[in-house]
Amino acid sequence: MLTSRTTTTMSEASEDDHETTAGLFKEPDDYYPPEREPTVVEHRMLSGQSLKLRLVGHSPLWGHLLWNAGRTVADYLERNSATLVKHKTVLELGAGAGLPSLVTVLKEASCVVVTDYPEGALVENLRVNIQQNCHELHNIYAEGYLWGADIAPLTRHLPDNKSSAGFDVLILADLLFNHSEHTKLLSTVQQTLKRSPEAQALVFFTPYRPWLLDKDLSFFDLAREGGFKVEKILEKVMAKVMFEEDPGDELLRRTVFGYSLHWSAESLE
Repeated sequence: MLTSRTTTTMSEASEDDHETTAGLFKEPDDYYPPEREPTVVEHRMLSGQSLKLRLVGHSPLWGHLLWNAGRTVADYLERNSATLVKHKTVLELGAGAGLPSLVTVLKEASCVVVTDYPEGALVENLRVNIQQNCHELHNIYAEGYLWGADIAPLTRHLPDNKSSAGFDVLILADLLFNHSEHTKLLSTVQQTLKRSPEAQALVFFTPYRPWLLDKDLSFFDLAREGGFKVEKILEKVMAKVMFEEDPGDELLRRTVFGYSLHWSAESLE
């Protein structure tokens, strides 16, 4: 209510008052630090091919980092590309730089849709990475997407005969720390994953806040209640921790856990 009242009062102020006071509240030109410039990192695929990934200069949504789970699931997809990727349709949620999606399109996925929060700089950055690494391929698309929202902007990229069926593979890399959004995230998985025994969602994450690991894992309880079988498929200890100054068990903060979600038999009946 205070904010609303203040807004109303300011909008009712006379033009003379505005001219008199406008300069009093103007910060000096150097008051705010300059925006950070985008950075470029390299990922070397198992095949030896090098990908150059641009990261936004800063993002409150953490899109300015290349996360360990993203690198790990990218390697997992490449290693298993014959069964997981080739001729498959792929959707990535909360993609950041989009590394796993880039790997899948290079390993002959038939259609890839890579998404992140619908903020201009994040989505444009995805498109830059597509152009820089997959410029000759025309079956990968970047979209802004809010978890739980209408999926039509995502499925419209699927071939006409598959647009109503959903995607073969979903990628969720380092998203589980956002506990308040688990329900919306799961809703999108339920709406976009093809209803077939072979379709799966790959959920890879690191417990960067080890004391909240139980809350990270609560996503899988929701998934079981929502009609999925949950299987742990990978556990990898990285050479270095991402945030050296952070508190909590360092081994956990260096570990990437990988899970797979498949539709349960009951859900497919």
